[in-house]
Amino acid sequence: MKHPLLLLFVAFALGFSGCSKNREVTVLKMAHGLDVTHPVHIAMEYMAKRVAEKSDSTMRIDLYPSSQLGTERELVELLQIGSLAVTKVSTSVMEGFSSSYSVFSLPYVFRDDSHRFRVLEGDIGTEILMSTQQKYLRGLCYYDAGSRSFYTKSKPILAPSDLGGLKIRTQESMTSVKMVNVLGGSATPIAWGELYTALQQGVVDGAENNPPSFHLSRHYEVARFYVLDEHTSVPDVVLISTVVWNDLTEDQQRILQEAADESAEFQKGLWQEATKHAIEEVQKAGVQVMIPNKKPFFDKVQPLYEEYRKTRPDVHQLLLRIQSVQ
Repeated sequence: MKHPLLLLFVAFALGFSGCSKNREVTVLKMAHGLDVTHPVHIAMEYMAKRVAEKSDSTMRIDLYPSSQLGTERELVELLQIGSLAVTKVSTSVMEGFSSSYSVFSLPYVFRDDSHRFRVLEGDIGTEILMSTQQKYLRGLCYYDAGSRSFYTKSKPILAPSDLGGLKIRTQESMTSVKMVNVLGGSATPIAWGELYTALQQGVVDGAENNPPSFHLSRHYEVARFYVLDEHTSVPDVVLISTVVWNDLTEDQQRILQEAADESAEFQKGLWQEATKHAIEEVQKAGVQVMIPNKKPFFDKVQPLYEEYRKTRPDVHQLLLRIQSVQ
């Protein structure tokens, strides 16, 4: 028999309610930290629409954007106890729950976008999505988050040597911190919501992220150099609480998984458009956007691969499997 308190958590996350035709509606609460104009939120709206259509309106997803229910880390913890059904986080945040996710934070893992999608949508991607089930988290799908590049206030990062003496904001990811330090910068983990002020006040000299996030966060107002070195391609992941997942029927699970997969495909197109638009807009605002020679960056991070070979053999083996995908 399930614990009474756990049943209360599940009831909150699922939000069962009646409808006009006397059918019970399963309501899934889905929260994330991004603005409603972000491609990820729009893809989630599409997912909610498909869930309603596929279930003949017997299932509904209610969205809570813009960190209404907490930070990424807090939302993951809410999933673990079953008091929230679904969230979206960066896979960097998931490193603390499964070492497999840390492979995405390694630099230059993917040869190109098509290689990346073959990995994410294949057996390796699914294996990683399922790797956190013992932590009460199940991956539904990945969302494209493009490639991350450096943006700075005082000078462009055209070579690793340009990072010398600069404090660069990173996510709270051990791998991201090591990457920036290996390249010659001083990694400084800061929460996303605090970064604009940190840049403005000189707490950090720069950061790294994808073009839509750089644009929508308005960080271009204080960081006027954006160099597309594309050092990492860290996807987002849509997660569901296993407490909630296991309380759904098999048919509801199928509907939700199909809707998630369809939203991921839909989000790809949105992301491409958003990336192009973001680059155009920050250039109009006076940001210098440059493309460097990536080889010096690639060469500089090789010690990181060697370190993982020696100290994280599981992650290194996963990296070799990814590199072998044709």
